[in-house]
Amino acid sequence: MAIRRRPPLAAALAAALAVVSIVSAEVYFEERFGDGWENRWVKSDWKKDENTAGDWNYTSGKWTGDPEDKGIQTAEDYRFYAISAEFPEFSNKDKTLVLQFSVKHEQKLDCGGGYIKLLSGEIDQKKFGGDTPYRIMFGPDICGYTTKKVHAIFSRDGKNHLIKKEVPCETDQLTHVYTFIVRSDATYSILVDNKEKQTGSLYSDWDILPPKQIKDPDAKKPEDWDDKEYIPDPDDKKPEGYDDIPKEIPDPDAKKPEDWDEEEDGEWTSPTIPNPEYKGPWKQKKIKNPNYKGKWKAPMIDNPDFKDDPYIYAFANLRYIGIELWQVKSGTLFDNILVCDNPEYAKKFAEETWGKNKDAEKAAFDEAEKSKQEEEAKDEDSDLDGEDEEDAEDDADSKSDSDAEEEKETPHDEL
Repeated sequence: MAIRRRPPLAAALAAALAVVSIVSAEVYFEERFGDGWENRWVKSDWKKDENTAGDWNYTSGKWTGDPEDKGIQTAEDYRFYAISAEFPEFSNKDKTLVLQFSVKHEQKLDCGGGYIKLLSGEIDQKKFGGDTPYRIMFGPDICGYTTKKVHAIFSRDGKNHLIKKEVPCETDQLTHVYTFIVRSDATYSILVDNKEKQTGSLYSDWDILPPKQIKDPDAKKPEDWDDKEYIPDPDDKKPEGYDDIPKEIPDPDAKKPEDWDEEEDGEWTSPTIPNPEYKGPWKQKKIKNPNYKGKWKAPMIDNPDFKDDPYIYAFANLRYIGIELWQVKSGTLFDNILVCDNPEYAKKFAEETWGKNKDAEKAAFDEAEKSKQEEEAKDEDSDLDGEDEEDAEDDADSKSDSDAEEEKETPHDEL
Protein backbone atom coordinates (compact mmCIF):
# COMPACT_ATOMS: atom_id res chain seq x y z
CA MET A 1 0.00 0.00 0.00
CA ALA A 2 1.43 3.37 -0.99
CA ILE A 3 1.93 5.84 1.84
CA ARG A 4 1.39 9.48 0.99
CA ARG A 5 3.89 11.61 2.80
CA ARG A 6 3.42 15.31 3.37
CA PRO A 7 6.11 17.36 1.57
CA PRO A 8 8.72 18.76 3.98
CA LEU A 9 7.62 22.33 3.35
CA ALA A 10 3.94 21.48 3.98
CA ALA A 11 4.85 19.60 7.17
CA ALA A 12 6.91 22.57 8.36
CA LEU A 13 4.05 24.97 7.61
CA ALA A 14 1.56 22.74 9.45
CA ALA A 15 3.87 22.58 12.47
CA ALA A 16 4.33 26.35 12.38
CA LEU A 17 0.57 26.88 12.20
CA ALA A 18 0.08 24.56 15.19
CA VAL A 19 2.63 26.56 17.19
CA VAL A 20 1.00 29.84 16.13
CA SER A 21 -2.40 28.41 17.14
CA ILE A 22 -1.12 27.59 20.62
CA VAL A 23 0.79 30.85 20.95
CA SER A 24 -2.27 32.83 19.83
CA ALA A 25 -4.38 31.41 22.66
CA GLU A 26 -5.96 34.08 24.81
CA VAL A 27 -5.47 33.10 28.44
CA TYR A 28 -7.93 34.82 30.73
CA PHE A 29 -6.81 33.09 33.92
CA GLU A 30 -4.01 30.67 34.73
CA GLU A 31 -3.24 29.57 38.29
CA ARG A 32 -0.50 27.13 39.19
CA PHE A 33 -0.53 28.23 42.86
CA GLY A 34 3.03 29.45 42.87
CA ASP A 35 4.45 32.26 45.03
CA GLY A 36 1.97 34.98 45.91
CA TRP A 37 -1.14 32.91 45.27
CA GLU A 38 -2.74 34.29 48.46
CA ASN A 39 -2.69 37.77 46.89
CA ARG A 40 -4.70 36.50 43.93
CA TRP A 41 -7.34 34.61 45.91
CA VAL A 42 -9.86 35.84 48.47
CA LYS A 43 -11.02 33.50 51.24
CA SER A 44 -14.71 34.06 51.89
CA ASP A 45 -16.19 34.71 55.33
CA TRP A 46 -19.21 32.62 54.36
CA LYS A 47 -20.29 30.39 57.28
CA LYS A 48 -17.59 31.97 59.48
CA ASP A 49 -20.13 33.28 62.00
CA GLU A 50 -21.49 29.71 62.31
CA ASN A 51 -17.99 28.32 62.96
CA THR A 52 -18.36 25.97 59.98
CA ALA A 53 -16.05 27.74 57.51
CA GLY A 54 -13.14 25.52 56.53
CA ASP A 55 -9.54 26.56 56.01
CA TRP A 56 -7.13 25.57 53.26
CA ASN A 57 -3.67 23.98 53.29
CA TYR A 58 -1.06 25.03 50.75
CA THR A 59 0.53 21.69 49.88
CA SER A 60 1.51 19.19 47.22
CA GLY A 61 -0.29 16.46 49.18
CA LYS A 62 0.72 13.24 50.88
CA TRP A 63 1.88 11.68 47.59
CA THR A 64 3.09 13.70 44.66
CA GLY A 65 5.21 13.55 41.54
CA ASP A 66 6.75 16.94 42.34
CA PRO A 67 6.91 18.31 45.92
CA GLU A 68 7.30 21.82 44.51
CA ASP A 69 4.02 21.62 42.55
CA LYS A 70 1.56 22.76 45.22
CA GLY A 71 -2.13 23.50 45.27
CA ILE A 72 -4.81 24.29 47.84
CA GLN A 73 -6.39 21.48 49.86
CA THR A 74 -9.43 21.37 52.13
CA ALA A 75 -8.06 20.98 55.65
CA GLU A 76 -10.97 20.39 58.06
CA ASP A 77 -13.79 17.84 58.18
CA TYR A 78 -17.45 18.90 58.26
CA ARG A 79 -16.79 22.35 56.83
CA PHE A 80 -17.98 24.71 54.10
CA TYR A 81 -15.31 26.03 51.74
CA ALA A 82 -15.45 29.16 49.59
CA ILE A 83 -12.59 30.92 47.85
CA SER A 84 -12.43 32.97 44.64
CA ALA A 85 -10.10 34.88 42.32
CA GLU A 86 -10.72 37.75 39.93
CA PHE A 87 -9.46 38.14 36.36
CA PRO A 88 -9.93 40.78 33.61
CA GLU A 89 -13.57 40.75 32.52
CA PHE A 90 -14.39 39.12 29.18
CA SER A 91 -17.21 37.55 27.15
CA ASN A 92 -16.99 34.28 25.24
CA LYS A 93 -19.34 35.57 22.52
CA ASP A 94 -18.08 34.36 19.12
CA LYS A 95 -15.26 32.53 20.91
CA THR A 96 -14.40 29.13 22.30
CA LEU A 97 -14.37 28.91 26.08
CA VAL A 98 -12.14 26.40 27.86
CA LEU A 99 -12.41 25.77 31.60
CA GLN A 100 -9.86 23.33 33.03
CA PHE A 101 -8.41 22.32 36.40
CA SER A 102 -6.91 19.38 38.25
CA VAL A 103 -8.28 17.85 41.43
CA LYS A 104 -7.14 15.07 43.76
CA HIS A 105 -9.26 13.43 46.48
CA GLU A 106 -6.57 12.18 48.86
CA GLN A 107 -9.14 11.31 51.53
CA LYS A 108 -10.76 8.64 49.32
CA LEU A 109 -13.87 10.78 48.98
CA ASP A 110 -17.12 8.89 49.63
CA CYS A 111 -19.51 11.83 49.34
CA GLY A 112 -18.69 15.32 48.13
CA GLY A 113 -17.83 17.52 45.19
CA GLY A 114 -14.70 18.71 43.47
CA TYR A 115 -16.06 21.35 41.11
CA ILE A 116 -15.33 24.98 40.31
CA LYS A 117 -17.52 27.90 39.20
CA LEU A 118 -17.28 30.72 36.67
CA LEU A 119 -19.06 33.90 37.77
CA SER A 120 -19.83 37.21 36.10
CA GLY A 121 -20.67 40.76 37.09
CA GLU A 122 -19.80 42.30 40.40
CA ILE A 123 -19.64 40.12 43.51
CA ASP A 124 -18.40 40.62 47.05
CA GLN A 125 -15.69 37.97 47.25
CA LYS A 126 -15.69 38.06 51.05
CA LYS A 127 -19.35 36.95 50.92
CA PHE A 128 -18.99 34.43 48.11
CA GLY A 129 -20.90 31.25 49.01
CA GLY A 130 -23.50 28.70 48.03
CA ASP A 131 -26.16 31.31 47.22
CA THR A 132 -23.91 33.44 45.00
CA PRO A 133 -25.20 33.29 41.39
CA TYR A 134 -22.80 31.66 38.93
CA ARG A 135 -22.68 31.09 35.18
CA ILE A 136 -21.00 27.70 34.87
CA MET A 137 -20.37 24.98 37.42
CA PHE A 138 -18.11 22.14 36.32
CA GLY A 139 -16.32 19.20 37.90
CA PRO A 140 -16.65 15.77 39.54
CA ASP A 141 -19.28 14.83 42.10
CA ILE A 142 -19.11 11.60 44.12
CA CYS A 143 -21.59 10.20 46.63
CA GLY A 144 -21.85 6.53 47.56
CA TYR A 145 -22.37 3.94 44.85
CA THR A 146 -24.94 5.91 42.86
CA THR A 147 -23.35 9.30 42.11
CA LYS A 148 -20.02 9.25 40.29
CA LYS A 149 -20.34 11.84 37.56
CA VAL A 150 -19.05 15.09 36.11
CA HIS A 151 -21.34 18.06 36.64
CA ALA A 152 -21.69 20.53 33.77
CA ILE A 153 -24.27 23.15 34.71
CA PHE A 154 -25.25 26.36 32.92
CA SER A 155 -27.12 28.99 34.90
CA ARG A 156 -29.45 31.31 32.95
CA ASP A 157 -32.25 33.57 34.08
CA GLY A 158 -32.04 32.24 37.62
CA LYS A 159 -32.34 28.59 36.57
CA ASN A 160 -29.64 25.93 36.75
CA HIS A 161 -29.58 23.60 33.75
CA LEU A 162 -27.83 20.26 34.29
CA ILE A 163 -26.39 18.22 31.44
CA LYS A 164 -28.75 15.40 30.47
CA LYS A 165 -25.99 12.95 29.53
CA GLU A 166 -24.04 10.87 32.04
CA VAL A 167 -20.35 11.71 32.19
CA PRO A 168 -18.40 9.38 34.53
CA CYS A 169 -15.68 10.84 36.76
CA GLU A 170 -12.57 9.31 38.30
CA THR A 171 -12.94 8.00 41.86
CA ASP A 172 -9.42 7.07 42.97
CA GLN A 173 -6.99 9.08 45.16
CA LEU A 174 -4.83 10.44 42.35
CA THR A 175 -4.80 13.75 40.48
CA HIS A 176 -7.06 14.04 37.43
CA VAL A 177 -7.65 16.85 34.95
CA TYR A 178 -11.16 17.96 33.96
CA THR A 179 -11.72 20.08 30.83
CA PHE A 180 -14.92 21.72 29.60
CA ILE A 181 -14.87 23.14 26.06
CA VAL A 182 -17.80 25.31 24.91
CA ARG A 183 -17.64 26.40 21.27
CA SER A 184 -19.30 29.27 19.44
CA ASP A 185 -21.27 26.83 17.26
CA ALA A 186 -23.04 25.69 20.47
CA THR A 187 -21.19 22.36 20.59
CA TYR A 188 -19.19 21.17 23.58
CA SER A 189 -16.71 18.54 24.73
CA ILE A 190 -15.89 17.23 28.20
CA LEU A 191 -12.46 15.69 28.70
CA VAL A 192 -10.99 13.77 31.63
CA ASP A 193 -7.20 13.44 31.62
CA ASN A 194 -7.11 14.88 28.08
CA LYS A 195 -9.46 12.16 26.77
CA GLU A 196 -12.90 13.08 25.45
CA LYS A 197 -15.67 11.54 27.55
CA GLN A 198 -18.70 13.35 26.09
CA THR A 199 -19.54 15.69 23.24
CA GLY A 200 -22.67 17.08 21.62
CA SER A 201 -24.86 20.16 21.33
CA LEU A 202 -26.02 22.64 23.95
CA TYR A 203 -29.42 22.58 22.27
CA SER A 204 -30.01 18.85 22.78
CA ASP A 205 -27.98 18.00 25.89
CA TRP A 206 -29.35 20.77 28.14
CA ASP A 207 -32.90 22.08 28.50
CA ILE A 208 -31.78 25.70 28.30
CA LEU A 209 -34.34 26.56 25.62
CA PRO A 210 -37.82 25.11 25.09
CA PRO A 211 -37.86 22.30 22.47
CA LYS A 212 -38.11 23.41 18.84
CA GLN A 213 -40.99 21.02 18.23
CA ILE A 214 -43.72 19.59 20.44
CA LYS A 215 -46.51 17.04 20.04
CA ASP A 216 -49.64 18.61 18.60
CA PRO A 217 -51.89 19.05 21.66
CA ASP A 218 -55.00 19.13 19.45
CA ALA A 219 -54.27 15.92 17.60
CA LYS A 220 -56.46 12.91 18.42
CA LYS A 221 -56.15 9.27 17.51
CA PRO A 222 -58.51 8.37 14.60
CA GLU A 223 -61.41 6.17 15.65
CA ASP A 224 -60.49 3.49 13.12
CA TRP A 225 -56.85 3.35 14.22
CA ASP A 226 -56.04 -0.23 15.22
CA ASP A 227 -53.09 -0.29 17.65
CA LYS A 228 -53.47 -3.90 18.80
CA GLU A 229 -50.38 -5.73 17.59
CA TYR A 230 -51.80 -9.19 18.40
CA ILE A 231 -55.39 -10.46 18.37
CA PRO A 232 -57.02 -13.78 19.45
CA ASP A 233 -56.82 -16.48 16.76
CA PRO A 234 -60.43 -16.98 15.57
CA ASP A 235 -59.55 -20.51 14.39
CA ASP A 236 -58.33 -21.59 17.82
CA LYS A 237 -61.22 -23.27 19.64
CA LYS A 238 -61.37 -24.64 23.17
CA PRO A 239 -61.29 -28.47 23.09
CA GLU A 240 -64.54 -30.14 24.09
CA GLY A 241 -64.60 -31.14 27.76
CA TYR A 242 -61.50 -29.01 28.52
CA ASP A 243 -63.19 -27.35 31.52
CA ASP A 244 -64.18 -30.72 32.95
CA ILE A 245 -60.56 -31.80 33.51
CA PRO A 246 -60.01 -31.65 37.29
CA LYS A 247 -56.97 -29.89 38.74
CA GLU A 248 -56.34 -32.78 41.16
CA ILE A 249 -57.21 -36.51 41.14
CA PRO A 250 -57.22 -39.20 43.85
CA ASP A 251 -53.81 -40.81 44.29
CA PRO A 252 -54.16 -44.23 42.60
CA ASP A 253 -51.32 -45.64 44.70
CA ALA A 254 -52.85 -44.66 48.00
CA LYS A 255 -54.40 -47.43 50.12
CA LYS A 256 -56.57 -47.31 53.19
CA PRO A 257 -54.50 -48.10 56.29
CA GLU A 258 -55.25 -51.54 57.75
CA ASP A 259 -55.97 -50.05 61.19
CA TRP A 260 -58.45 -47.53 59.81
CA ASP A 261 -61.66 -47.66 61.86
CA GLU A 262 -64.49 -45.94 60.00
CA GLU A 263 -66.62 -45.74 63.15
CA GLU A 264 -63.87 -43.82 64.93
CA ASP A 265 -61.96 -42.27 62.06
CA GLY A 266 -64.79 -41.61 59.63
CA GLU A 267 -65.03 -42.54 55.99
CA TRP A 268 -61.57 -42.92 54.42
CA THR A 269 -60.90 -40.89 51.31
CA SER A 270 -57.86 -41.18 49.12
CA PRO A 271 -55.46 -38.21 49.18
CA THR A 272 -55.23 -36.21 45.95
CA ILE A 273 -52.31 -35.47 43.65
CA PRO A 274 -51.90 -32.95 40.76
CA ASN A 275 -53.63 -34.18 37.63
CA PRO A 276 -51.05 -34.56 34.82
CA GLU A 277 -53.85 -34.00 32.29
CA TYR A 278 -54.74 -30.60 33.73
CA LYS A 279 -53.25 -27.77 31.64
CA GLY A 280 -54.60 -24.77 33.51
CA PRO A 281 -57.25 -22.31 32.33
CA TRP A 282 -57.64 -22.39 28.57
CA LYS A 283 -56.17 -19.45 26.69
CA GLN A 284 -56.91 -18.71 23.10
CA LYS A 285 -53.80 -18.40 20.92
CA LYS A 286 -52.89 -15.01 19.52
CA ILE A 287 -51.84 -14.07 16.01
CA LYS A 288 -50.41 -10.96 14.39
CA ASN A 289 -53.12 -8.41 13.71
CA PRO A 290 -53.31 -7.86 9.92
CA ASN A 291 -54.87 -4.42 10.53
CA TYR A 292 -52.19 -3.28 13.01
CA LYS A 293 -51.06 0.29 12.24
CA GLY A 294 -48.50 0.69 15.01
CA LYS A 295 -48.65 2.75 18.19
CA TRP A 296 -50.33 6.03 17.44
CA LYS A 297 -48.26 9.13 18.03
CA ALA A 298 -49.38 12.68 17.90
CA PRO A 299 -47.69 14.55 15.03
CA MET A 300 -44.97 17.06 15.88
CA ILE A 301 -45.52 20.76 15.29
CA ASP A 302 -43.36 23.85 15.75
CA ASN A 303 -43.35 24.99 19.35
CA PRO A 304 -44.91 28.47 19.54
CA ASP A 305 -42.91 29.13 22.73
CA PHE A 306 -39.56 28.37 21.10
CA LYS A 307 -37.34 31.32 20.35
CA ASP A 308 -33.90 30.54 19.06
CA ASP A 309 -30.90 32.02 20.80
CA PRO A 310 -27.83 31.97 18.54
CA TYR A 311 -25.74 32.91 21.58
CA ILE A 312 -26.97 30.11 23.81
CA TYR A 313 -23.32 29.29 24.56
CA ALA A 314 -22.21 32.83 25.45
CA PHE A 315 -21.88 34.67 28.74
CA ALA A 316 -21.11 38.35 29.22
CA ASN A 317 -18.92 39.92 31.90
CA LEU A 318 -17.16 36.74 33.05
CA ARG A 319 -14.90 37.97 35.83
CA TYR A 320 -14.37 35.48 38.68
CA ILE A 321 -13.52 31.88 39.28
CA GLY A 322 -14.51 30.26 42.55
CA ILE A 323 -14.44 27.03 44.53
CA GLU A 324 -17.44 26.48 46.80
CA LEU A 325 -18.24 23.15 48.40
CA TRP A 326 -19.19 21.26 51.55
CA GLN A 327 -16.94 18.46 52.74
CA VAL A 328 -17.71 15.83 55.35
CA LYS A 329 -14.22 14.45 54.95
CA SER A 330 -11.52 16.91 53.93
CA GLY A 331 -8.52 16.29 51.70
CA THR A 332 -9.51 17.50 48.21
CA LEU A 333 -6.66 19.32 46.47
CA PHE A 334 -7.18 21.79 43.58
CA ASP A 335 -4.41 22.92 41.24
CA ASN A 336 -3.55 24.19 37.74
CA ILE A 337 -6.72 26.15 36.99
CA LEU A 338 -7.06 27.53 33.47
CA VAL A 339 -9.56 29.68 31.58
CA CYS A 340 -8.69 30.30 27.93
CA ASP A 341 -10.04 30.17 24.37
CA ASN A 342 -7.81 27.46 22.86
CA PRO A 343 -8.34 23.72 23.52
CA GLU A 344 -4.86 22.91 22.16
CA TYR A 345 -3.26 25.28 24.66
CA ALA A 346 -5.28 23.64 27.45
CA LYS A 347 -4.18 20.19 26.33
CA LYS A 348 -0.54 21.27 26.31
CA PHE A 349 -0.96 22.93 29.72
CA ALA A 350 -2.39 19.67 31.14
CA GLU A 351 0.51 17.64 29.78
CA GLU A 352 3.07 20.10 31.21
CA THR A 353 1.52 19.85 34.68
CA TRP A 354 -0.51 16.71 35.35
CA GLY A 355 0.99 14.67 32.50
CA LYS A 356 4.56 15.32 33.57
CA ASN A 357 3.97 14.16 37.15
CA LYS A 358 1.23 11.50 36.95
CA ASP A 359 3.51 8.44 36.76
CA ALA A 360 5.71 9.62 39.63
CA GLU A 361 2.60 10.44 41.67
CA LYS A 362 1.20 6.95 41.08
CA ALA A 363 4.50 5.43 42.22
CA ALA A 364 4.48 7.63 45.35
CA PHE A 365 0.89 6.60 46.08
CA ASP A 366 1.70 2.90 45.67
CA GLU A 367 4.64 3.29 48.05
CA ALA A 368 2.47 5.10 50.59
CA GLU A 369 -0.16 2.33 50.37
CA LYS A 370 2.51 -0.33 50.82
CA SER A 371 3.89 1.41 53.92
CA LYS A 372 0.36 1.81 55.28
CA GLN A 373 -0.38 -1.90 54.84
CA GLU A 374 2.91 -2.88 56.49
CA GLU A 375 2.14 -0.59 59.42
CA GLU A 376 -1.36 -2.04 59.79
CA ALA A 377 0.10 -5.57 59.70
CA LYS A 378 2.57 -4.59 62.47
CA ASP A 379 -0.23 -3.16 64.60
CA GLU A 380 -2.26 -6.32 64.05
CA ASP A 381 0.69 -8.51 65.10
CA SER A 382 1.26 -6.30 68.13
CA ASP A 383 -2.39 -6.64 69.12
CA LEU A 384 -2.18 -10.42 68.76
CA ASP A 385 0.99 -10.53 70.90
CA GLY A 386 -0.78 -8.46 73.52
CA GLU A 387 -3.71 -10.86 73.48
CA ASP A 388 -1.32 -13.84 73.87
CA GLU A 389 0.30 -12.18 76.89
CA GLU A 390 -3.11 -11.49 78.43
CA ASP A 391 -4.12 -15.11 77.82
CA ALA A 392 -0.88 -16.33 79.46
CA GLU A 393 -1.49 -14.08 82.46
CA ASP A 394 -5.07 -15.33 82.68
CA ASP A 395 -3.82 -18.95 82.55
CA ALA A 396 -1.25 -18.22 85.28
CA ASP A 397 -3.88 -16.55 87.47
CA SER A 398 -6.24 -19.46 86.87
CA LYS A 399 -3.56 -21.96 87.80
CA SER A 400 -2.67 -20.00 90.95
CA ASP A 401 -6.33 -19.88 91.98
CA SER A 402 -6.64 -23.60 91.33
CA ASP A 403 -3.59 -24.40 93.49
CA ALA A 404 -4.92 -22.25 96.30
CA GLU A 405 -8.27 -23.99 96.10
CA GLU A 406 -6.55 -27.37 96.21
CA GLU A 407 -4.60 -26.33 99.30
CA LYS A 408 -7.86 -25.41 101.00
CA GLU A 409 -9.47 -28.71 100.16
CA THR A 410 -6.43 -30.96 101.02
CA PRO A 411 -5.97 -31.58 104.83
CA HIS A 412 -2.46 -30.68 106.10
CA ASP A 413 -0.51 -33.29 108.07
CA GLU A 414 0.14 -31.43 111.31
CA LEU A 415 2.55 -34.12 112.66
